[in-house]
Amino acid sequence: EEAAGAGIPAASRKIASLSSPLRAIIRLRRRYRVQKKGRLHLQLPREKPAEVVHTRLLPRQLSLNRTGMYSPSMSFFNQTSFESSQYFTFDTSLEQYAMKKCRRKKSRRKSRMVLYPDKTKRYLPAEEKSKAKRCLFLLMAIIFFQILNAIENLDDNLQKYDLDGLEKTMHREVFGQKAAVESIVELLKDYLATHIHNKPLVVSLNGPTGVGKSHVGWLLAKHFRSVMDNDFVLQYFVMHHCPNGVAPLTCELDLSKKISDMVTRAEIEEKTPLFILDEVELMSPVLLDTLSQFFEPNQTNEFLNAIYILISNIGGGEITKFVIQNESAELLHQHRAAEELLSIIQPVLSNVHPLWKSADIIPFVLLEKTHVISCFLEQMRREGLYPDQKHIEHLANQLSYYTTGDKQYSRMGCKQVVAKVNL
Repeated sequence: EEAAGAGIPAASRKIASLSSPLRAIIRLRRRYRVQKKGRLHLQLPREKPAEVVHTRLLPRQLSLNRTGMYSPSMSFFNQTSFESSQYFTFDTSLEQYAMKKCRRKKSRRKSRMVLYPDKTKRYLPAEEKSKAKRCLFLLMAIIFFQILNAIENLDDNLQKYDLDGLEKTMHREVFGQKAAVESIVELLKDYLATHIHNKPLVVSLNGPTGVGKSHVGWLLAKHFRSVMDNDFVLQYFVMHHCPNGVAPLTCELDLSKKISDMVTRAEIEEKTPLFILDEVELMSPVLLDTLSQFFEPNQTNEFLNAIYILISNIGGGEITKFVIQNESAELLHQHRAAEELLSIIQPVLSNVHPLWKSADIIPFVLLEKTHVISCFLEQMRREGLYPDQKHIEHLANQLSYYTTGDKQYSRMGCKQVVAKVNL
């Protein structure tokens, strides 16, 4: 046998050494196909009996025996290596290990198979990833950045008009009308925060004479002329621009032309024009009808971006009566009292003309004696006079007052302060 083995050529030895790995690869491939078919089977894969394993191993043994007929030493080597090697044999223990490993992998990922009552497994329909979520996230991001940009634009607009400075000036120079000043500034901030509106802002300042309505209009005109050009502020005094004897149609054409020209220029430069109309109670019905057309919401965009300040004494008697009966001018800081006063004034204004239905009404209350003294002090400082306290109190006592309880309300407000100081 040794002599016969020595006579085997070297080429056949190389082929024999390569045949074992090839057979192992073939067996592994077959085993992989069997496991793959077992997965797709309707029932769970079961462990194969030893008889099946034996029948599969028998042809391999016969093939080894056939090769042994030609080379006994080679067949002995291959047989011993086949019997001793556990890597290339698929016994039941290795099969169970593979099944456990396969089940462990299955438990890690979510199975798409569903077990029905008839002990069969069916695959759920494949879940297709929709692009709607991505589009939704993109839309949310766009909306977020638009809101952020709008907030920044609001701050820029308010800084451009410097409404904080206007509020400080009005609180310093307007006496006894804290609630009215706060309401005016709040309306202006809400309106001037953006340049796109669905209707113009109409603010009506109503109250008795001498309480500071015209002074507020003068402060508004002065402030907006400083932050904008003079071309975007119009102060219209009825007694001056439309005196007695002038035809109402002439006044109507003049006022319409001024408003149209100003809003057109303001729209080009993206600014909001300011119209201060004083002595509105003296306007003819023709002028009131013309104004009401500019106040309507259904107009072109240029006429929607405008602020109208209406100053009149209409409703002054009702405000005076309300303050005297309640013996307090501070009631307007309370929401309920402010609503009650507005419910009294609104019908009076609507009876004069329907244009006040679209206006924000701000009542100006009576001034107390301390407020009149403050008016004297301010006027004397403007005239460059020394503010003697005793002299001021003497001048204030010359005015007439409503007396209710321990408070005194000026009948004419600060209307006569300028004349008294000049005298």
